Amino acid sequence: MNVAAPLRSLKLDPATPLSIAVLAMGGQGGGVLVDWIVALAEAEGWAAQSTSVPGVAQRTGATIYVIEMLPLPPDAPERLRPVFSLMAVPGEVDIVLGAELMEAGRAILRGLVTPDRTTLIASAHRAYAVVEKQVPGDGIADAGKVYEAATAAAKRFVAFDMAALAEQSGSAISAVMFGALAGAGVLPFGREAYEAAIRASGVGVAGSLRAFALGYEQAAVGTPPIAPKSAQASKDVPTLAPQGHAELDALRARGSAMFPGAAHAMIAAGLDRVVDFQDVAYGAEYLDLLADVLAHDRAAGGEAQGFDLTVTGAKYLAVAMAYDDVYRVADLKTRGSRFARVRHEVAAAPDQLVYTTEFMHPRMDEVTGSLPAWLGRSIETRPRLFQALDRVVNRGRRVRTGTIGWFLMLYLMAGFRRFRRGTLRHAHEVAHRDAWLARIKAAAAKDYRVAVELAATRRLVKGYSDTHARGRSKFEQVMQAADRLEGRPDAADWVRRLREAALKDEEGAALAGALKTIDTFLEND
Repeated sequence: MNVAAPLRSLKLDPATPLSIAVLAMGGQGGGVLVDWIVALAEAEGWAAQSTSVPGVAQRTGATIYVIEMLPLPPDAPERLRPVFSLMAVPGEVDIVLGAELMEAGRAILRGLVTPDRTTLIASAHRAYAVVEKQVPGDGIADAGKVYEAATAAAKRFVAFDMAALAEQSGSAISAVMFGALAGAGVLPFGREAYEAAIRASGVGVAGSLRAFALGYEQAAVGTPPIAPKSAQASKDVPTLAPQGHAELDALRARGSAMFPGAAHAMIAAGLDRVVDFQDVAYGAEYLDLLADVLAHDRAAGGEAQGFDLTVTGAKYLAVAMAYDDVYRVADLKTRGSRFARVRHEVAAAPDQLVYTTEFMHPRMDEVTGSLPAWLGRSIETRPRLFQALDRVVNRGRRVRTGTIGWFLMLYLMAGFRRFRRGTLRHAHEVAHRDAWLARIKAAAAKDYRVAVELAATRRLVKGYSDTHARGRSKFEQVMQAADRLEGRPDAADWVRRLREAALKDEEGAALAGALKTIDTFLEND
């Protein structure tokens, strides 16, 4: 259904160019969108100019495009052309188009959005920045703050999920944005003129017109922008109900019978994770270990606490048991579901070939960890041999998993996971896991809340290679501080604060500061 958009055209000054800024990331078609806008203006008898300023990889090649255009007087000489600016001037931009929500936020910070002049049109979806991804904990910026800032900073704010509409139409987000620009009615051109600009390009016309129509209709409705809710709230809650796999269903039935209902959802997720990591027998081991945690939970009066220790233990025991090793990495990178996801993300057509290049940087630690325990230990305990081999192994490699050779190599490596229990890495992980479990069970008898916080501290150990080493170091620092805090009524709060500090940055600066605070606090107490 086409919705006629009320025309909200900007007031035009014959001597002042209309200024448009487009902020987009690589692959979103920002250049195509700009070409359409320029072609549209010129087809309507306007003079127009576009420039671009490439960004940096922090935003996946974010680029700021600037368009200035001005209607030419009917009696203007044929060769008369206005002189346009090469860059957007803060406070003098009429329309800002953001291909992603934080790009809209970036435009606000740059002063390109002003309440007396600017119409801000942005996609509500998120493409996470490097600084958000590199935080060990939850580093995702709050989208709601961008909505608040946009509502205050813009004369008019139009936002909806343009990426979802692009996927629905099988086209690029640039076509949806072009439709949103038309539907918002801020330029004095009719819908037919916009569509003519798309047709004149001659590339992907049918899909672009579908996406344009969806964007037009959504913007024309004029629904007030609403900040999206957390993605966590929409996820399905796992259950221990049978799913059609006899051996795994037997484990689910056992978990349902053995454990309190408060822990069922977390146990279901944990079981799926450890069984996917290894096998059903490994899932049975998971339930055995968790049953021991439950026994200590009950003895410590955990029922009155909602069995919080068992629930937390169920989550992080699964994390500890499903660690990242070379076999796990090889398995995940050769799964059919991953290839399908990559094809979906790049919007590949059925007849298009997609090659994925992986960057891998193994160290000798990963090599020895994947060997039988006796052999890996014999190398690990010989520093000269270890260092000599590390010089050969420790270098970056770009692996094309779409080629037969590399795919088969990784696929065969993934198959070696059946021998994982006999590897040196598994021996190390089991020793670390069991020491951690012993700590939380001992703590439960003294301070229940400390035991829960120590259980959650296992979250710090994740990933592989350098990431794993840094996480392990932070874990040990928090556990050592917990020893010093033992017996204090506020020990649980301090352990939680230390864990949260450790998750704030990769280098551990926040944790170091928190540990110094504890040192000062204990010295003065």
